[in-house]
Amino acid sequence: MARGTIVVVGSSNTDMYILLDRLPGAGETLLGGEFQMKPGGKGGNQAVAAARAGSEVYLVANLGDDLFGRDMVNVLNKERVAIDFVSLDRHAPTGVAMIMVDSRGENLIAVAPGANSKLSGEQVRKARPRIREADFLLLQMEIPDETITYAINLGYEERTSVVLNAAPAPRTALTTDLVSKLDTVIVNEYEAAVLTGVKVETEAAAEQAARALRGMGAKRVVITLGARGALAFDEKPLLVGARRVEAVDTVGAGDAFCGALVTALAEKMSFGDSVSFANAAAALACTKVGAQASLPSRVDIESFWKQ
Repeated sequence: MARGTIVVVGSSNTDMYILLDRLPGAGETLLGGEFQMKPGGKGGNQAVAAARAGSEVYLVANLGDDLFGRDMVNVLNKERVAIDFVSLDRHAPTGVAMIMVDSRGENLIAVAPGANSKLSGEQVRKARPRIREADFLLLQMEIPDETITYAINLGYEERTSVVLNAAPAPRTALTTDLVSKLDTVIVNEYEAAVLTGVKVETEAAAEQAARALRGMGAKRVVITLGARGALAFDEKPLLVGARRVEAVDTVGAGDAFCGALVTALAEKMSFGDSVSFANAAAALACTKVGAQASLPSRVDIESFWKQ
């Protein structure tokens, strides 16, 4: 099995959690609940997820030159994520996410992007030689639109397979020109609806949304469907069932999915098997609190996947 190389361009945050019996309503203050602080951000999470799943990973990110940023560099080092292209910005704080999680694992999240909003195309350009040699370039939507566009075009020019996890849902419509340069688009039901206008409430609707994204030029589409699994679509649709677990916290499940998926694809697993492998990783991530803290190891993913 050849080890894949992944370059991740994206956000890196400090996540602050309050664990509650239930989530508050509008205008309501709830007392009590445990407080936890953990590393997060979709870029950092997916980089760590891919590294734990077995890939060689490089992260392109912009952190604040502050306590949170320096702590994050130490975390990435421990996770064996290469930090050659991680910057410490003296003019912006490290991004912060405030997360409330209830006893069922449901959550409410608000993010102050901080230094993530200043990640530039120039910083991505510095990673060009590494992107050229990589199996996949993995992106999300927590950094500036112009940086995402630059990175997609650069990856396409270098003939590196580009994967976009269009999360959070894009602020502006993705152009057909950009989508046509993507190897794989990964979205959940809500994000699929935002991108295509198709309300994804059934498997048939998910297939319709996936066809629409394929029609825009994406080579492959994955729509994650929560407890129902994921719809994978390249030449034809394939519903890949989810793995059953006792969910504690769903934060990080999508990032576990993305990191495991690109790892499997880089190792030349079939598309269906790659999505199944990613489903197993996502399910395991739901069994622990936290984003990066919940991301499973290669050994755990394979053991659960083969059951």
